[in-house]
Amino acid sequence: MIEGDYAGFRVTLQDDGVCIVALNRPERMNGMRRAVKRDLIELATQMAYRRDVKAVVLTGGPNFCAGDDLSPGAMDDWAGAVSQKVEPTHHDSFSTYASMRAISQSATRAWRNLDVLTIAAIDGYAIQSGLSLALACDLRIATPRARLGSATLRMGYMPDEGGHFLLVQHLGVPGAKDFVFRKRIVDGAEALRLGLVNELAEPDELMDRALAFAAELAAGPQVAMRLLKHAIDAAPAMTFEQACADIALRTGISDHHPDAKEGAAAWAAKPRRAPQFNRD
Repeated sequence: MIEGDYAGFRVTLQDDGVCIVALNRPERMNGMRRAVKRDLIELATQMAYRRDVKAVVLTGGPNFCAGDDLSPGAMDDWAGAVSQKVEPTHHDSFSTYASMRAISQSATRAWRNLDVLTIAAIDGYAIQSGLSLALACDLRIATPRARLGSATLRMGYMPDEGGHFLLVQHLGVPGAKDFVFRKRIVDGAEALRLGLVNELAEPDELMDRALAFAAELAAGPQVAMRLLKHAIDAAPAMTFEQACADIALRTGISDHHPDAKEGAAAWAAKPRRAPQFNRD
């Protein structure tokens, strides 16, 4: 079972295969604790084995996630966690390095590496680790009042959870430098202009839009979509010839999947009909 309560969020799986992951600590603006990050990693691991999870919506209510919860004792609060407690410290350089690699970066990595397509529904603040988690998703819908930023340099910190890489992917090197060194926090409209989000929705329409988008993705041919997701993610680091070889190998799987036969049959039908994918 993946449904239920975790540290800092609740998971619901709909009949259409859309999984809703709702961060639920509004009193802390969904600030991240180690337990939350560990449980997000655990959830991603469990979802990897679930064929009935066909799209994921990650949301946070009035504030998506305002970054790490730096209030006293918060990082060591493991209330409600399903994953095993760990006690990393930052007393020296190596322990800080190990903590970054094992927890903060692993949460971003786990969500970016998911096979299933993911949508972040962003209202309010998406800052620092919250922004990185949103950018680790495949698609983003934000409200005009959303506020997205790295802003770690305001406290002398680095975007150590992988946020710098994700910003370069979306903004390019000059844009990422401008964004982090000027410590910018942008609203939804500016985030859309910059390419950090895919579309805008009013706050009272945000979840409806996100769920409708997720349902559309869930109805699509899952095997082909998941293979294509990773091909697109890998393409920027490849030459054209490498990208062509990569997509050819993936096509060798998808073209022989029942979804491809169903898609071709639906296209050829008289009258043409909508394909019914994911029946195997």
